[in-house]
Amino acid sequence: MSLFEKLNKVDVNNHKKKKGQFDYLSWALAVQELLKVCPDAEWEVHEYQSENGLTAPYMTTSSGCFVKVSLTCEGVTRSQVHPVTDHRHQTIKDPNAQQINTSIQRCLAKVIALHGLGLYIFAGEDLPNFDNSTSQPQKSYKPYKASDYMKNNMRQIFSAKGVYKKDKAEAIFRELTKEDGQRIKDLMEGGKIEQAVEEFYKL
Repeated sequence: MSLFEKLNKVDVNNHKKKKGQFDYLSWALAVQELLKVCPDAEWEVHEYQSENGLTAPYMTTSSGCFVKVSLTCEGVTRSQVHPVTDHRHQTIKDPNAQQINTSIQRCLAKVIALHGLGLYIFAGEDLPNFDNSTSQPQKSYKPYKASDYMKNNMRQIFSAKGVYKKDKAEAIFRELTKEDGQRIKDLMEGGKIEQAVEEFYKL
């Protein structure tokens, strides 16, 4: 059995957490489980030289800032690049030290996943595939036209008194693309209902 297969069979569902609509695995627990299986694993946080000659653990581009972590397990090296984002998953042009550190930790958890540990969490699955004979086909969604989407779901998102029902909205927004759903969800929760409706019709 390969190292990837060993790590991919580790059930870390009891350790996964949710932030907004996304599941994630704590970097500390990812490291803990990784070292149980591969105690000689080594990782590197890449550093970059800025225009002023200083070295920093992130690179700055016109699209935002990024961090990169490489992980070597049993002679196999894999790398992951991760954008520096805020709590709403929006890129940050001028990040502070805490935001950079958090992105490095998230990048480490994801590069560990590239070696197999918890990869199914980032794929949106609930359980690792221990037995192919019992695996279930993933649910697929047919695309909605914006007008159909509004007509079919707006009554679920709002009560008869016009109160925004967050739990109903969460499931519905997941049927949109990640970017569209998050943008419209933010508008709804910010009380910008008319603007959210307009965004629906632009899809």
